[in-house]
Amino acid sequence: MHNSLRNSTVVITGASSGIGRAAALAFARQGANLVLGARRDEPLFEVAEEAQRFGIHALAVPSDVTDLEDMRLLASTAANRFGGIDVWINNAGTGLVGPFADVPMDSHRRVIETNLLGSMHGTHAVLPYFLDQEYGTLITNISFGAWIAPPYAAAYAASKAGLEAFTQSIRLELEDWPEIHVCDVFPAVIDTPGYQHGGNYMGKELKPGSPILPPERVADAMVSLAKRPRRGVSVGAMAPLTKFMHTLAPNLTEELMSRALKRYFRRAAPSRFTHGSLFEPMSEGTGMSGGYRRQSNGNARPFLLAGMAALASIVAAGALARR
Repeated sequence: MHNSLRNSTVVITGASSGIGRAAALAFARQGANLVLGARRDEPLFEVAEEAQRFGIHALAVPSDVTDLEDMRLLASTAANRFGGIDVWINNAGTGLVGPFADVPMDSHRRVIETNLLGSMHGTHAVLPYFLDQEYGTLITNISFGAWIAPPYAAAYAASKAGLEAFTQSIRLELEDWPEIHVCDVFPAVIDTPGYQHGGNYMGKELKPGSPILPPERVADAMVSLAKRPRRGVSVGAMAPLTKFMHTLAPNLTEELMSRALKRYFRRAAPSRFTHGSLFEPMSEGTGMSGGYRRQSNGNARPFLLAGMAALASIVAAGALARR
């Protein structure tokens, strides 16, 4: 719908690292002015400075998505500085891994507050501006974890499933405003510092499984949605493939995923227990990438994708035969 994002105003939460940082630079290359939010002051100002090298204006507003007043300040700063808000991206997120009963309830609550309530706070802050303008694009970074819930990540899975339901409800609510768009992004496994920032209550080293995609892929998807808004996009072949398999054969898909994760944790190297950045920001991990793609076997991806595709075909054939 939009030929250019030049001189538009884009607000991004969780912009100090990972996908948020990649998105800030991707929109800066498109000529969009930025208002960036995150808890960490120094890396946030670094992102803003880097983005301005593309000839745009970028404001850093240290803020926490779990605080509604912070989100209102983020929105008012953008509207007052640039005269309106064209795109708002709910990107901030966190997670933890550990047996549900062994993890402090405060940690589970913090994941929900960040992922679900954080996006609700951002949406609540920006919608009055969109409704007053009668246009705007809301983009929420969800995860393919909304479609299938892995073990040892109950709060994360609950927050992401709830987040998809929330955006669906808001989308229906705004049907009478055709120029206000509600868009979702469902990334597969992405190489970001988020694995360092998450809570680790397993006592095992946390590493993402293959295939691992660069955060720039998600940033490009967000730019695409801003230019041509639509209901949602997935990033990486594993996301829609997993959803397809789970729809056709939920028990089998869940069993395979559970076995794979439990096998990984049995073999993983020991690691210390940590809250990560759940309650306080960490100084580590300020880049876009977490460096996991460099550590992984580059040849694993095509074989894994081929195996998953073959399994999906078998599952589909079995489902058709039963029908």
